[in-house]
Amino acid sequence: MAYAVIAHYRCAPEDAELVRDTLLTMREHTHSEPGNLEYVVHAEDATSFVLYEVYTDRSAFDAHANSTHFAEYIIGTVRPRLLERRVTFAEVL
Repeated sequence: MAYAVIAHYRCAPEDAELVRDTLLTMREHTHSEPGNLEYVVHAEDATSFVLYEVYTDRSAFDAHANSTHFAEYIIGTVRPRLLERRVTFAEVL
C-alpha cells in the first residue's frame, strides 16, 4: 500500500531562502529514488513550507529517510533551522 508523508516546516525569515532552496534540491534527489511516487514542495508564505510525499510503501519511505541526501539536506541543513516541524504519516487508500 502506498505511503504518504505530509510535513509542515516553519523557519526564521533569515533562513527561509536556504530552507526553500534546500527543499527544492531535495526534491530533485528524491524524484530519482525508485520508490518515490510524489515529492511536492509548497510555500504557505515566505517562512512556512509544506511537503507532500508519496512512496510505493513504508519500506520505500524508510529507504528515503536513510539516504545520504536525506542526511545531508534534511537532517544536516533544514532541521537545524526550523522553528516548528509537524509530520503526518499515513497509508494511501
